[in-house]
Amino acid sequence: MISLPKSLLAIALGLSLATGYTLNTKSEETLDLVVSIPPQEYFVKKITGDKAEVTVLVQPGSNPETYEPLPQQLKDVSQSDAYITLGVSLERGWLSKIASSNPNLVIINSGEGVELIPMAEHDHDHDHDHQHSHGEDGLDPHIWLSPRLVKIQAQNIYEGLVELDPENQAEYQQNLNNFLAEIDQLDTQIRENLSGVANRKFIVFHPAWGYFALDYDLEQIPIEVGGVEPSAAQLGQLVNRAKTEDIRVIFAQNQFNTRSAETIAREIRGEVVFIDPLASNWSENLLEVSETFANTLK
Repeated sequence: MISLPKSLLAIALGLSLATGYTLNTKSEETLDLVVSIPPQEYFVKKITGDKAEVTVLVQPGSNPETYEPLPQQLKDVSQSDAYITLGVSLERGWLSKIASSNPNLVIINSGEGVELIPMAEHDHDHDHDHQHSHGEDGLDPHIWLSPRLVKIQAQNIYEGLVELDPENQAEYQQNLNNFLAEIDQLDTQIRENLSGVANRKFIVFHPAWGYFALDYDLEQIPIEVGGVEPSAAQLGQLVNRAKTEDIRVIFAQNQFNTRSAETIAREIRGEVVFIDPLASNWSENLLEVSETFANTLK
């Protein structure tokens, strides 16, 4: 960055006041960034600090599976510097609309290099021909629930930001280092919380926790898959499995109907516990989820 001598800077400031213009440099501006879901805002702000304003498309309490961008959101996106995607199938429905509203929009794929796993399916009879609502590939999009994978996403976000704003590279690098250290500490705490868990299987309505389960040697048993509620027979099979596995807690999230989860919990004389995969404070939320698992998977 070129520095102006004080005398020239004073003249420039005087001219700006006299003419009504404002003297700006890139380092004094903030980036206008768009992300898909609340946890991504947490990631981006950890790296940008106060150097960016972040717009979240899917607001807390909304369901990313059924989300459609509003006209005002498309307008906001068209005026932004970049859209930071997860790079997963659930975004494909609205990504084309966003791209058509601003063909020159910079797209940063934070999921570049992340190895996706198949969506968890019922282990009882189900329609193998049916397509998941997550997309044609049938792959699990919930990559933000794995600290291991978030480290990859953070690195991708950092590299995209440096392309947009190279003058602040040093600050972004330091912030990235701090965030990676935070993730490592979180991972250690989660492992400590789950170290004493004997029964590592859990039933959950929506199978959002596949990557988390993979990271921490857990097994999620889904009730709903691809937006399809289980049949009465399938519910019966889940009830029997819960009894066999001595499972007393059914996990659910507020973005989905909980009727099936409540039915199973009632049949096993257990309870429904809510965990939120879309909570804004990502680090605190995953730590709390691990504590909830530790307290219930006994």
